[in-house]
Amino acid sequence: MRRGGMRLAILLGVLCGLTGRSWAEEKSSVDTTRGDRMLKAYFRTETAKISDVSLKDIKTAEDWNAHRELFHAQLQEMLGLDPMPEKTPLEAVVTGTVQHEEFTVEKVQFQSRPGLYVTGNLYLPKNLDKPAPTILYVCGHGKVKKNGISYGNKTHYQHHGAWFARNGYVCLMIDTLQLGEIEGLHHGTHNKGMWWWNARGYTPAGVEAWNCVRAIDYLQSRKEVDPERIGATGRSGGGAYTWWISALDERIKVAVPVAGITDLENHVVDGVIEGHCDCMFMVNTYRWDYAQVAALVAPRPLLISNTDKDRIFPLDGVVRVHEQVRNIYDLLGAGDKLGLQIVEGPHADTQVLRIHAFQWFDRFLKGDSPLIETAATKFFTPEQLRVFEENPTDEKNTTIHETFTQTADLPESITTDSQWTAARDGWLTALREKSFRAWPQEETADARSLDLKPAFSVARDGVHFSAYDFTSQENIELRLYVTYREGLKPSELDLVVMNVLDEAGWKDFLAMMRPQFAEQLAGEQLPEGDKKAFAEQRDMFKSFKWGMAYIAPRGVGPTIWNQNKKKNTHIRRRFMLLGQTIDGMRVWDIRRAAQAMEAIEGFQDVPLWLQAHGHSAGLALYASLFEPAVKRLDLYNLPTSHHDGPTFLNVLRYLDVPQAVTMAAENTQVRIYDGEAAHWQFAADTAKNLGWDEKQLQIRKPPQK
Repeated sequence: MRRGGMRLAILLGVLCGLTGRSWAEEKSSVDTTRGDRMLKAYFRTETAKISDVSLKDIKTAEDWNAHRELFHAQLQEMLGLDPMPEKTPLEAVVTGTVQHEEFTVEKVQFQSRPGLYVTGNLYLPKNLDKPAPTILYVCGHGKVKKNGISYGNKTHYQHHGAWFARNGYVCLMIDTLQLGEIEGLHHGTHNKGMWWWNARGYTPAGVEAWNCVRAIDYLQSRKEVDPERIGATGRSGGGAYTWWISALDERIKVAVPVAGITDLENHVVDGVIEGHCDCMFMVNTYRWDYAQVAALVAPRPLLISNTDKDRIFPLDGVVRVHEQVRNIYDLLGAGDKLGLQIVEGPHADTQVLRIHAFQWFDRFLKGDSPLIETAATKFFTPEQLRVFEENPTDEKNTTIHETFTQTADLPESITTDSQWTAARDGWLTALREKSFRAWPQEETADARSLDLKPAFSVARDGVHFSAYDFTSQENIELRLYVTYREGLKPSELDLVVMNVLDEAGWKDFLAMMRPQFAEQLAGEQLPEGDKKAFAEQRDMFKSFKWGMAYIAPRGVGPTIWNQNKKKNTHIRRRFMLLGQTIDGMRVWDIRRAAQAMEAIEGFQDVPLWLQAHGHSAGLALYASLFEPAVKRLDLYNLPTSHHDGPTFLNVLRYLDVPQAVTMAAENTQVRIYDGEAAHWQFAADTAKNLGWDEKQLQIRKPPQK
């Protein structure tokens, strides 16, 4: 068996993309029509599933009050604020002032947590004789940079601060993380390929929200501020941050988010996500539509403000959000405190938008409606409003994405059964509730819902080749291929090995099968046939009663979708907005393929193995945790951390790949081919401490190509 096992490993290593060829790097025209059509239908259906239930359980004020605390906690978590960071000393410093005949501008900096600097300008009306109503103005994406020096988006939006101050308001304008004087990052998944942000449960929206929380702390420390009359506003990105802080912190008494929200249908189905960076989104673990965020402001005064030709916050989505939120306000008897302002124009900072916002604050913070006689005007150069002469050397703004959310450390090896049971059950619960929450309900995903149908069954040159179509979930139709020795019945096989294919593995599979089965593979984009690979598989079948199965999860092989780099990036981001990741849903596809294998006549009692290479090895590993039928895993070049892939929502907050390997090894024989036993020391030590059979986990050197 050892010799046969090595031969199997070598052959399957070839099939899993260890040939030295890189199909993925070849420049060829790939027809993605099938995958694009499938994905479009999938996104529409999944979006509707979320939208159709958003706030639908809220029928009375009592319903809302019963749910509100839970919703608040969920939003905190999805912004990476669970647990809420410690409120450390702000270490606030005024670095200078600028004078206008009607107001003074203080150049302020504070630390929302040690090393996370917030730069801002505090506009103070002159001749204040008592604490004044106050506005926290959070800035949108207005870049101001000269000769390599960033002056912060507070300087771009300075006319708002001046306007409020000239009309009797204190106004603190704070820079954002990316466009502040210290330039952090908003674009981790947007264009930097930092998909591990999803795995950490990190979004820069959480940093912006936290900086706003601490900005309110700072304002309440100032004698010029009436702590019971603080409002928040901003446009575009600042509109989004207005939503975050107003939903999270009830010290905001009045809110006017301008052009900062729309619904999932606009983002996912219509594709406006492409116009937004990561700071606009929470990590959507609990599968919210955005009206749920907006509703958390109720019953405080809220004016939803937008233009009618805004391409990244389209009118139809804004109106749908308002309609849902209006229901909550009406239930609470606060319908007069919700407004919808729609004016003509594009996505722009127009005067008419400012006037309506200003009137809303006058009404609810001053209890007055005076005539507005001034215009919003810029008075200062960016240089005059700069807070730092030199950026601090201890800043953490530029790397905050690496530390803002807490991640789980690899524990010491586990020594007792009780420790193991607690750890394993905790990890599995976290995976189900925080990473794979978007999987279809287990009770509805049974054998009948597979809709398993034979596609073909033929035999040539000693090899039996068949295929079966099945439904992984609604709108995701996949095909499972099965091969074994001609003349054998499935029930006579000793085992069947299911190969989880990536794009390179799919091409190699087609090349291997083409010499004898091109007719059955008609409709696929076939590469040149590989007669040698086919002969090796046929000879293996002659020697061993083994079956081979092949599954390409969604977006791979037959269902490959648009491969344009930019489009593919935003496809991945759409999955996150649906509370998913592509990798997480591919794990589901592998699970369903394993269930389909069991459902095929004759295979019910045949031991099932899974085998995969690289990134796909991580997918196979996690599928095995939820499919008891998997008896063995053969994993080649398995990533050692989710920082490098695969990406599941929030997973690094609870566990990493070594813990998953350990869980798999409890019930499934695991073979890892990477030659570095140190990568898997936790799993090996735990297995030894708990007295597991040595066959359960083995680390081997990769076979030669």
